[in-house]
Amino acid sequence: MTRLLLALCCTLLLTVVAAQTPQPVTIRVGRLIDGKGGSQQNVVVTLSGSKIASIGTSTGPVTYDLSKYTLLPGFIDVHVHILWHFGPDGRFAQRDTPEERLVAGVHNAADTVHNGFTTVQSVGEAADLTLRKKLQDDKLDGPRILTSVRQINEYTRPPAAQRGQGGQRGQGGQRQLSTPDELREAVREAKSAGADLIKLFASASIRDGGKQTMTDEQLQAVCGEANALGLRTLVHAHSAESIKASVLAGCKEIEHGAFATQEVMNMMAERGVYFDPNIGLVLQNYIEHKAQYMGIGNYNDEGFAAMEKAIPLNFEMFKKAIATPKLKIVYGTDAVAGAHGHNIEEAVVRVQKGGQKPMDAIVSLTSLSAESLGLKDTIGTVAKGFEADLVAVDGDPLTDITALRKVVFVMRGGKVLASTEPH
Repeated sequence: MTRLLLALCCTLLLTVVAAQTPQPVTIRVGRLIDGKGGSQQNVVVTLSGSKIASIGTSTGPVTYDLSKYTLLPGFIDVHVHILWHFGPDGRFAQRDTPEERLVAGVHNAADTVHNGFTTVQSVGEAADLTLRKKLQDDKLDGPRILTSVRQINEYTRPPAAQRGQGGQRGQGGQRQLSTPDELREAVREAKSAGADLIKLFASASIRDGGKQTMTDEQLQAVCGEANALGLRTLVHAHSAESIKASVLAGCKEIEHGAFATQEVMNMMAERGVYFDPNIGLVLQNYIEHKAQYMGIGNYNDEGFAAMEKAIPLNFEMFKKAIATPKLKIVYGTDAVAGAHGHNIEEAVVRVQKGGQKPMDAIVSLTSLSAESLGLKDTIGTVAKGFEADLVAVDGDPLTDITALRKVVFVMRGGKVLASTEPH
């Protein structure tokens, strides 16, 4: 009797364990583009929890039959402003409440991930942290969010310094340049606040000519302190001089670069500095939504004329960039109000107007951008052990890059967030 009871208990225990053990999820795809430059056809991707367990072939039943589609790693955008939005009046919102901003961020996050972007880097404001927590706590659809928490420019001071000096204006109302020590403290404060990286401005906006604004010494202070603290740096820089100064200061990634020369492209390549040119969405979006921005700050007639002039300049700059050996061109859009959910247009423009090869654009969109985020062993690649961040599109983006617009399936960390296919 004792043996019989023991056997029954063991059988019951095994049954319970089996019932509690999650069954592997399998996805059959017609084409797989792995994010590292490889592709294969008619494969089955097997998942275990949030990870990819294996890639192989199978003729048996699967959880998701995507055999009509192309599967890729989840898309990555290294430069967005996830909280920017238009207010109830249709204009760019500047004085909204934290609650209104959070609601807009939730909406932007859903639009972004449903269109295939499972990771974004928002550069950024402290409210990014609030949005990230909201998405996690309420289990809402959204991408993985990295944030700079704040932005640093030549006038940035830590909160204590601002209080002690009554703001950032000196005699006659002139703004005072921050000292290197103040900038180093600002970097430390950003890290303490939870920053994943440091965002800084080495140059003016393209609407103001893009000239260098931070001094060489200030750039060295910011990027030097960030490097010492193990933080990545992402630099807004349009002019060749501001790019050169940033690279020499040890900064790790350059954004925009409308006036980048071959000399500074070579410098970035030689020193392994990432380059994110933003040629396909941000300026086009501003011009499309001109009425919503016009009259706010430097969004004026001169500013819009400068942006219109910069678009063809960007295309020529980008052609030089892709021809520069070993230059690491990552994928960022600078998505602002009006652009969220349309992030993939950057890839379409890079291929159609900039002459980039479709496979190179996809590598930039996935594994290379993951590398720039310090996540090359976690996301950006469809391979065993990586996060199950997966996107299926209708068509072959290697022959028609616009297929990346036709997202039919999105999975982040093994959880399906969007699908047009039953299972």
